[in-house]
Amino acid sequence: MKKTNNLASKSYFEILFVLVCMTIVVSNTYSQQSSPNFIFILTDDQGWSCTSMGIDDRIPDSKSDYYETPHIDRMAKEGIRFTNAYAPASICSPTRRSIIFGQTPTRLGDETFKENYNPETNGQALTIPRVLKSANPAYKAAHYGKWDLRADIFPEDLGFDESDGDTRNSHGNLMSASGEKWTEVFVTDDPKRTVSITRRAVNFMERQVDQGNPFYLQISHYAPHVDIQTRRTTLEKYQNKLPGERHHSPGWAGMLEDMDTSVGEILDKVEHLGISDNTYIILMSDNGAAEFIPPVSGQKKLSDPKSFDKPMRNYPLRAGKWTLYEGGIRVPFIVKGPGVEKGKMSHEPVGGWDILPTVAELAGYDLLPRNDLDGGSFAKLIHSGGKGQVHRPRDYFVFHRYHDGYPHSAIIQDNHKLVILWKKARMELYDLHTDIGERTDISGQHPDKVKSLYGKFIGYVNEVNLVLFKKLSAYDMGN
Repeated sequence: MKKTNNLASKSYFEILFVLVCMTIVVSNTYSQQSSPNFIFILTDDQGWSCTSMGIDDRIPDSKSDYYETPHIDRMAKEGIRFTNAYAPASICSPTRRSIIFGQTPTRLGDETFKENYNPETNGQALTIPRVLKSANPAYKAAHYGKWDLRADIFPEDLGFDESDGDTRNSHGNLMSASGEKWTEVFVTDDPKRTVSITRRAVNFMERQVDQGNPFYLQISHYAPHVDIQTRRTTLEKYQNKLPGERHHSPGWAGMLEDMDTSVGEILDKVEHLGISDNTYIILMSDNGAAEFIPPVSGQKKLSDPKSFDKPMRNYPLRAGKWTLYEGGIRVPFIVKGPGVEKGKMSHEPVGGWDILPTVAELAGYDLLPRNDLDGGSFAKLIHSGGKGQVHRPRDYFVFHRYHDGYPHSAIIQDNHKLVILWKKARMELYDLHTDIGERTDISGQHPDKVKSLYGKFIGYVNEVNLVLFKKLSAYDMGN
């Protein structure tokens, strides 16, 4: 009888031990899920139609006729594609600022940005790393690759723990002559520093997983921005491939695929580390691709596509980098992660300024109430098969191109887009639902819509950027 009691006692303690262990496991799992990891891959000058799978299945020409991106395609198949996604600007620096702060470049300013966001005078401005560390102080943040805020601000000034520093285009370049970068190809085993950037990113992930830290990792590629660099084998592959009508540069194609290989390595590492069920991966481009290789100059970038004797690289979209037509700002945007249904598309508009609010919600940080953010969270969209709406302070997108030679602006609300050409004192209106290529200006048919959108744009500028408002008010738009 005594022996039986000992056995019963032993069994009791064994069961208790198992229950305690299960409680710890469940507790740890909940903790990890409430503090997910985030990997943000930012490509450079990759156009909306520069993937081999295509961003919008409804539009066959959203697929490249030459480039191959098998790993970006894989990410799309494992996640959700946003067909109507916008970079905050048509060039790199204002887009990068916008993503970090969750604000439009119109609000952030251009020449005034450096002063207004100086860490010494405005050290507590909200940024993605600061949001995450407010949600959970255990978060670690790293930025590798091209930073390029052009304001003497380092990633560490904005909450990152590790980085490559205040890097710009030159840190990824191998050529010095500006003319040759559009025509010459430099063969290297580390094109656009892609291999070394990826190595540092993988090392960071391994260390954080080993130490039990949730993390935010931003991989900002120098590719496929020119100058053109690629591996020898990749270059030869495209030299032997039949060129497309829109896309036909072997060097640029090789550079894009070499970068795509890095995306695959990151996806594989996440799986290998066993963190797929707690890691969100976001991929987007900082702006559209250049309209041609080499590009056209000056105001000709704004010309009607029919004025050129060959199709633009961003076709079916109009124009490209440097402009606020769709080819300059509509970009690839893909998200995969826990609870994201595979292979979905969403036609709900999203922008780069939405990333900060989305990351905040997924990490459990309440941003409300705030009136200084322009973005809204798309967290519910990615968990509902792409259906629903993003709630922002305003129901329209605002863009401004800071350029004295051809300053122009745009505002998008629902299916209508107004393009404001300040020096030409002209406004163009397009219905993006029926005219994604912005071929038919319908401003003359809808003067009330032009007036309404212009009023919303100028009202927003007046509210958030008085310096820009005064500058634009000097133009005579006939209003």
